[in-house]
Amino acid sequence: QVPLVESGGGLVQAGGSLRLSCAASGIGFSINVMAWYRQAPGRQRELVAAITDDGTTVYADSVKGRATISRDVADDTVHLQMNSLKPWDTAVYYCAAAPHGYSTDYHDPKSMGSWGRGTQVTVSS
Repeated sequence: QVPLVESGGGLVQAGGSLRLSCAASGIGFSINVMAWYRQAPGRQRELVAAITDDGTTVYADSVKGRATISRDVADDTVHLQMNSLKPWDTAVYYCAAAPHGYSTDYHDPKSMGSWGRGTQVTVSS
């Protein structure tokens, strides 16, 4: 069983919007932070946004003003609303989570303890 399951990816035109969702189930630890990362072909995996259980958020500079991360702590779900999508937003988007005690450098994917399988987002020009 995959502990984090993403949904909501797909093909969207530039300038459009997309909402990604991720649900945690059987993850095996109490979640502190949930996050979205993305990886485009030939590029390293990078943080898109993260949110802690007290609501603190971190965004990549490239998505500030265009992305909103939200979370339902009770249900262990996290959502990513992306607006004004650009072709360079095209990537596989991964949901991730980490317990308390892990690194808080969320820009580093190694700060996460569990990952989903990813969902493809393609933005056409």
